[in-house]
Amino acid sequence: MDGAYLHDTSLHQRCVHHTPKRINNPKETPCRPRESSSVVGFDWFLTEKTREDGGDSMRTETVVVHGDFDRASGGEDDRHQRRRFDSSSIGFVGQEYSDIVLACLEYHLVASLVLFTTEMTKENTSHHHAEAKRKRLIWILCVSGFCILSYVLGSWQTNTVPSSSSAVYKRMGCDEAKTQTKLSSSAHNDDENLSSSLSSSSTSEPVELDFESHHKLELKQKNQTIKYFEPCDMSLSEYTPCEDRERGRRFDRNMMKYRERHCPSKNELLYCLIPPPPNYKIPFKWPQSRDYAWYDNIPHKELSIEKAIQNWIQVEGERFRFPGGGTGFPRGADAYIDDISRLIPLTNGAIRTAIDTGCGVASFGAYLLKRDILAMSFAPRDTHEAQVQFALERGVPAIIGIMGSIRLPYPARAFDLAHCSRCLIPWFQNDGLYLTEVDRVLRPGGYWILSGPPINWKQHWKGWERSQEDLKQEQDSIENAARSLCWKKVTEKGDFSIWQKPINHIECKKLKRVHKSPPVYTKAVQPDSAWYKELESCVTPLPEAKSPDEFAGGALDDWPDRAFAVPPRIIQGTIPEINAEKFRNDNEVWKERVAYYTQIMPELSRGRFRNIMDMNAYLGGFAAAIVKYPSWVMNVVPVDAEKQTLGVIYERGFIGTYQDWCEGFSTYPRTYDLIHAGGLFSIYENRCDVTLILLEMDRILRPEGTVVFRDTVEMLTKIQSITSGMKWTSRIMDHEKGPFIPEKILLAVKSYWTGPSS
Repeated sequence: MDGAYLHDTSLHQRCVHHTPKRINNPKETPCRPRESSSVVGFDWFLTEKTREDGGDSMRTETVVVHGDFDRASGGEDDRHQRRRFDSSSIGFVGQEYSDIVLACLEYHLVASLVLFTTEMTKENTSHHHAEAKRKRLIWILCVSGFCILSYVLGSWQTNTVPSSSSAVYKRMGCDEAKTQTKLSSSAHNDDENLSSSLSSSSTSEPVELDFESHHKLELKQKNQTIKYFEPCDMSLSEYTPCEDRERGRRFDRNMMKYRERHCPSKNELLYCLIPPPPNYKIPFKWPQSRDYAWYDNIPHKELSIEKAIQNWIQVEGERFRFPGGGTGFPRGADAYIDDISRLIPLTNGAIRTAIDTGCGVASFGAYLLKRDILAMSFAPRDTHEAQVQFALERGVPAIIGIMGSIRLPYPARAFDLAHCSRCLIPWFQNDGLYLTEVDRVLRPGGYWILSGPPINWKQHWKGWERSQEDLKQEQDSIENAARSLCWKKVTEKGDFSIWQKPINHIECKKLKRVHKSPPVYTKAVQPDSAWYKELESCVTPLPEAKSPDEFAGGALDDWPDRAFAVPPRIIQGTIPEINAEKFRNDNEVWKERVAYYTQIMPELSRGRFRNIMDMNAYLGGFAAAIVKYPSWVMNVVPVDAEKQTLGVIYERGFIGTYQDWCEGFSTYPRTYDLIHAGGLFSIYENRCDVTLILLEMDRILRPEGTVVFRDTVEMLTKIQSITSGMKWTSRIMDHEKGPFIPEKILLAVKSYWTGPSS
């Protein structure tokens, strides 16, 4: 290239092409001014005079060393020594530039040393030439020292936490004042009372990144007209898209099909924002929320009247109070659980995950939490108005669901314990079909607890207003169904009956030769497949075991070691391309991510976010990384994900569900404080309308709730343009590893607003 710059070549290539070069005839020098470029650099050239052939005439040689210059000059009679050093464009920013400077240093030093060696062979021993060599050596050392200093300064400038790495962009010429003005204006226009996630994230608050400069994206967002979404009618304040009661009436009542998921058709989809009720208040923080909720948030007194004797819920002024009672435990859930712990071990860490069928307001799950047991509580949207909504308002895990004609949306071998207290599920009907589904989701060695009718019917049959014969027949049917599943009855004491699932099917296979109903699956079966899959009256087979004492599928560590131990599904290689090393690496990744999140969202570690959803949970690394915080995570594995890993999440001691994000989620509006969506929209961008997914997120997110998106810059800018019309405030931020990682983070906060008073 002979010293000429090419505008489109990389900086490293330019460095190579500008290796020091001797120009014997300056008039023919092809060097020309470098075209304008955003690349920082440094320039120098030097001119030396030498005696030619030992005679009196002097010859000037120009040595060009990487730089911007008008033209190298020289002449036959030049008798002066000239040096120029242009430092106006020096500004090494970031590790990438420091590496380039180091590369340039290597090239320049080698070339200069070669030149120096060549000159030594030509020079005689005269005093003049000795002086010239000394000056040239001093010059080389000075240049080397300056390059080393620039490299050190460049490295030092990148040694900062990403949350305050906006300094990098300031040094590159980003207009911080303009960016801050734009953020302040946006925050003022959207809502003066923004969530503290954006207003108090750190003392050195990161600025919005300018990707137009650094990623060469022609962002059209600035010129786009933002589409603003209007609030829906107030009658939709508690709208649940796939559990709408009006739509449900169109379906068969057999096996409760009309209360299962029935999502809206294309012409029934809503493109509006679900309004919070007037006077909506931010919920109480945990643990106070376990016992109290604001009446204005869920203005329903029905349960306080209907279940007054059973102590479900009470109204106290503008608050609800939850005494901890329930239909099956009038003395309170805490005392009820103590009774259970006298029959089976609840506090040694062996039982971590539980499922509560027909949960009411989830007091059973609420008081299990103090014993480090995490329960998935579910109930249908029925005449007991908003019972799941009350549970989530309390900060207790819950979901809308029913034991009907399709499988529960959980993998096989997920729960250590299943519980039913007067849950009104007809366990004895359909040849024990519902009990067969409980068997599928129970872990080997897991327990099923039944209290209420027909247990202890001899004492309670008059109060239940049922005949003794009817109750005895029902209990006998349940006993037979449990026996056909190879369950062992552990105890029946007082109002409790407890069964235990076998740890493997070695003995069960022998039993099935006699009791053939329900049969064990003989065809190829996917036990973890549960999304809209119909129930079948067959026993889900357990993985093979080599001895009667071996846990089928592998034994689990006790809690809390279970959270970070390698799950058996990974050890046995049932998840393609995931091994123990990748599992441990994923834990380290999430440890680093959460450390970064606590800088940009300090509230994460302070209990501000109680109910958290991970929309694309993968191995549950996010839930594991925040296990020490006063939060719980609903780990969602999309049914369209490449790897179905929900079973791994349960083996780690966490809970979650399957979900197709082209449909609504089975929860009430305003039930989550924080939503994490990593890589989700890259999965669904070609499968359904991204706008509908964002509107669904808005529905389930509480006012002043926070969303963390992780995706490509193109996808995040698209998301940002949509959420700007949803009364959200957002900004794009660096990846935790620094500004040069392609994946970025979009931190968004939903503004506080309410629907109008009637």
